[in-house]
Amino acid sequence: MVSKQEEAQSLVSRLLDRMMKCEKYGERRGAAFGLAGVVKGFRITSLKKYGIAATLQQALEDRASAKSREGALLGFECLCEKLGRLFEPYVIKMLPLLLVSFSDQVLAVREAAECAARAMMSQLTGHGVKLVLPSLLKGLEDKAWRTKQSSVQLLGAMAYCAPQQLSQCLPKIVPKLTEVLTDTHPKVKAAGQTALQQVGSVIKNPEINALVPILLSALTDPNDHTKHSLDILLQTTFINSIDAPSLALLVPIVHRGLRERGVDTKKKAAQIVGNMSSLVTEPMDMIPYIGLLLPEVKKVLVDPIPEVRGVAARALGSLIVGMGEQIFPDLVPWLLETLKSDNSNVERSGAAQGLSEVLAALGKDYFDQILPDIIRNCSHQKASVRDGHLTLFRYLPRSMGAIFQNHLQAVLPAILDGLADENESVRDAALSAGHIFVEYYATTSLPLLLPAIEDGIFSDNWRIRQSSVELLGDLLFKVAGTSGKAILEGGSDDEGASTEAQGRAIVEVLGRAKRNEVLAAVYMVRSDVSLTVRQAAVHVWKTIVANTPRTLKEIMPVLMDTLISSLASSSSERRQVAGRALGELVRKLGERVLPSIIPILSQGLKDPNASRRQGVCIGLSEVMGSAGKHQLLSFMGELIPTIRTALCDSTQEVRESAGLAFSTLYKSAGLQAIDEIVPTLLRAMEDDETSATALDGLKQILSVRTAAILPHILPKLVQPPLSSFNAHALGALAEVAGPGLSSHIGTILPTLILAMDDEDVDVQSTAKKAAETIVLVIDDEGVETLIPELLRGVNDNQASMRRGAAYLIGFLFKNSKLYLADEAPDMMSTLITLLSDTDNATVLAAWEAFSRVVGSVPKEQLPTHIKLVRDAVSTARDKERRRRKGVPVLLPGLCLPKALQPFLPIFQQGLISGSAETKEQAAEGLGELIDVTSEKTLREVVVPITGPLIRILGDRFPWQVKSAILSTLTIIIAKGGLALKPFLPQLQTTFVKCLQDSNRSVRTRAASALGKLSALSTRIDPLVSDLLSMLQSGDDAVKESVLSALKGVVRHAGKSVSSAIRSRGCTLLKDLLQADADDVRSSAAKAIGTLSQYMDETETTDLVQTLLSMGTLPDWCTRHGALLTFSSISRHCPTKLCHSTSFSSIVDLLKDSLKDDKKFPVREASTKTLGRLLCYQLQFGGSTLQLVQLLILALRDSSTEVRRRSLSCIKAAAKINHSALATHISILGPAIGDTLKDSSSPVRIAAERCAVHVFQLTKGQIMLPLRKSISPT
Repeated sequence: MVSKQEEAQSLVSRLLDRMMKCEKYGERRGAAFGLAGVVKGFRITSLKKYGIAATLQQALEDRASAKSREGALLGFECLCEKLGRLFEPYVIKMLPLLLVSFSDQVLAVREAAECAARAMMSQLTGHGVKLVLPSLLKGLEDKAWRTKQSSVQLLGAMAYCAPQQLSQCLPKIVPKLTEVLTDTHPKVKAAGQTALQQVGSVIKNPEINALVPILLSALTDPNDHTKHSLDILLQTTFINSIDAPSLALLVPIVHRGLRERGVDTKKKAAQIVGNMSSLVTEPMDMIPYIGLLLPEVKKVLVDPIPEVRGVAARALGSLIVGMGEQIFPDLVPWLLETLKSDNSNVERSGAAQGLSEVLAALGKDYFDQILPDIIRNCSHQKASVRDGHLTLFRYLPRSMGAIFQNHLQAVLPAILDGLADENESVRDAALSAGHIFVEYYATTSLPLLLPAIEDGIFSDNWRIRQSSVELLGDLLFKVAGTSGKAILEGGSDDEGASTEAQGRAIVEVLGRAKRNEVLAAVYMVRSDVSLTVRQAAVHVWKTIVANTPRTLKEIMPVLMDTLISSLASSSSERRQVAGRALGELVRKLGERVLPSIIPILSQGLKDPNASRRQGVCIGLSEVMGSAGKHQLLSFMGELIPTIRTALCDSTQEVRESAGLAFSTLYKSAGLQAIDEIVPTLLRAMEDDETSATALDGLKQILSVRTAAILPHILPKLVQPPLSSFNAHALGALAEVAGPGLSSHIGTILPTLILAMDDEDVDVQSTAKKAAETIVLVIDDEGVETLIPELLRGVNDNQASMRRGAAYLIGFLFKNSKLYLADEAPDMMSTLITLLSDTDNATVLAAWEAFSRVVGSVPKEQLPTHIKLVRDAVSTARDKERRRRKGVPVLLPGLCLPKALQPFLPIFQQGLISGSAETKEQAAEGLGELIDVTSEKTLREVVVPITGPLIRILGDRFPWQVKSAILSTLTIIIAKGGLALKPFLPQLQTTFVKCLQDSNRSVRTRAASALGKLSALSTRIDPLVSDLLSMLQSGDDAVKESVLSALKGVVRHAGKSVSSAIRSRGCTLLKDLLQADADDVRSSAAKAIGTLSQYMDETETTDLVQTLLSMGTLPDWCTRHGALLTFSSISRHCPTKLCHSTSFSSIVDLLKDSLKDDKKFPVREASTKTLGRLLCYQLQFGGSTLQLVQLLILALRDSSTEVRRRSLSCIKAAAKINHSALATHISILGPAIGDTLKDSSSPVRIAAERCAVHVFQLTKGQIMLPLRKSISPT
């Protein structure tokens, strides 16, 4: 065994030596064969064991010996051939050296390299190809031309791979080789051409083999030879299948053709792509090329040229058929996505074509599965999506044929919807699909297509009607065997372009009944409201109808049935179309069709279907409106009863249409129509069973002929006593008569208002509802009649009439849509006056009406009505005062809950936004209003009223505004009471501030208001203290106002003033009694007099003593102040003077002042004090003689003011206790008699008044002894 191994080693060495060193090629070649045989005999391991592989590698790298390199290559070749796949691992290692050998300088070496490469490639497995090919392809990118050349030569050698490996590598090799053909180095380029020739040399398909030169020229020079190559390929008839090498040469050419700009080139390339899948030996051989070809086919599929798109679409279908759907998993999704593209209509159209071919290739089951999604996308919200999917239906009939026919019923609704789409491209796509359906299935699916198209003719959408007419035309043209492209001129319908034979053909296919229905529909839409629909219908009619009059006579019953059904349709457009068609029929054929039409219509009124009866009425209107008056006269005997019956139909819609028919009838028949119909309806209203329908019939004719019908109806309806039904009828008729009722308001409204107070509740309710209806239907012009009528009702003597009219005023202003603000003033004035009505229900109705009238006036206009409201309130107050003498005046309407609510916006708006004058008016008006409002009612709104008044009073406004507001606040304080407690601090501060105002009126009213406000306050001392402080600083005018306010505060809250504050006040006031200003002295005296009520005995004594001292001082102002104070005390607290121990001193002071004082104000003050003391003594039984004597003394005073004052005092005493005063009549009589002859008129007038009471002249008790003294001289 050892010896055999040694012999093998020796043999291998000899063979290697001869293979690389022998001179003769044959010896070297034989040694190579021998070496391969030895290796095969000793197995593959011997390559490594005996160093064969290493020796071959060294020889290949030997640059010094060409024989060594050649021999190594020969050995390499023989080993590949003998060992086959077993030698493949060593091939991979030897590949770089083999590449170098291709560029060897010695020809023999290069030839040996080619042979070795050919042998190597023929033995490569699939795995080997994967290992070798990347290295070779990478070599093509090398910058050295020799390396590129070697790589190309080796790639060419791969043409000798086994068929399975060949199909695997050629798709990658040939494109690279075609790129090499453009290389700048001629040897690289030549190597590429040689390599491609090698690929061509292994082609087994004889047809392709014959074309190899042409194909190679196309690869070498694509610009010039691609188109020619494609032409030759298309002209070639293939008998044998195409193998992988053939595909390797064809695909680059086809790929180039698909990318060409020329239309023909792209078409041919796409056509070849479609054919290749059916010609290849193994469909799988095409798979490597799909990634190259499919993107280009997709691009061609969206080409702008329709023919190109069609060829590309068919190519896709062929690919699916030839290779199966699993090879193209993304194709259908891509097509569906492109169908939704927003880019262009062209892309969507191409995708639709492609998808139609693909779906045809995928088969029925796949189509059934995807169809629901396609139909759903036909109504997608995006127009582009709808367009794409509707376009698909254009191509499916061509690609799928009978398979698609079974789905027509599901697809047609989507097509019809598309015809009405708002997007034009979508409509066009739907219409195009419809045309294709008709073209492919007109004969085979007529029962399915025709009903859908007929429904489309009566669609509400004019676009659907237009498209449906066009499709119907296509269908009829196809059935009749005409193209429908004849150009018809002239406007006459009598003769068309059709022939009798074509008409018979239509009848044979459709049947006479269906033909009549179709023609009736076409004739009707000849009058469509849309011009395009009319034009399409006229074209179809003239193309398929030979003689119009004869045809109309044949289809008249069906036509009338169609028209009546359409006239009763819920679609307004369809009714209009049917009406126009019927009118046109009557106008054009006139007396030839009326004898047929009118009986059909009259008979149709007996149809149980209410919609058809309504259609009959509409048809009658159209017929009467289109026919001439003279043509209708002979048919009145049928028309009038028919319309009369329809007016009493049980269905509202029929009666409404009958009313319109009556209006048309009235134009022709005039009063005859009224005389024969209205009385019948009125009689029917008396029957309980027919009254409702008869009333509605009257409503319908009244709605169209108000002026003509009302005078015939109203006298019967308003005849007293008003029944519930008649009241209901008046209301119902008013709804339809509307503004036409204006001239009859004076007849209707009073009757209804009286019935609103009827004893029968039903009559009340229906009359009220009818009256409400009437006032609401009046228009702007009718308001001028309605308002005076309502005002007359409000001023009527009957309370029920006033109450009803007031209610209707409120209802009108609340619910009417008219602008009634201009009518508001008269209404407001009248309704405010009505608030003092004696009937409580009327008062409430007037208040509610006033609220609604005010609510109808725009906010900004409210202040303009302030004066009107004030005047109205004043009128109502005077009216109430005359009715209720001796009691506080309150308006009944202002004693209701929330009574002031409608008034407040008027005054508040004036206070907030009005001018200064308006604010003054508003404040005064508000005070006047509150003055006649009950305290309970005022408390509800005292807060919203008072707040704004305080705010305005604090701003800078003219004194008139402030004065008015103070007056109003005074009234509010008097009536509001404790409800004002939240505002006490603000009011007190505001009033005190106003006491210092520059205007006397403001100060005076502020003083009065502050005094009344103090009654509500719990803390009087701080207020009195503030007022006393104000007296110490300020001018005389302010002091007067403060003193007046102080008097009011003490008067209303004197008990709450502490003794310290009272003492301080008394001291301060005493000083003011000596003031030079008369008003200050007078006010101070009044304040002390008021304060004296709350003084204790000591304080009173001290005060009296002080006053007695002051009364004798030289300064007359001081004396005057003292006597004024005595006067004030005698008014507020006379007891303290009369029971005082100093009473006689007081009387003496008064006596002295009256006799001796030279200042008449002092004497007048003394007289006034004496009078008040006398009144007290007379009232409580005290001594009076001295006091009477002093007053008589005053009657003889030189001052008229003193004499007048004395007379006034005596008169007051007589009023208090006449009998006690009568004891002094003997001395009083002459004195009064003298004054009756006084030279001063004011004195004489005062004397007369005094005499009336002293002598009781009203009772005739004139004492005889004094007759002479009091009689005129």
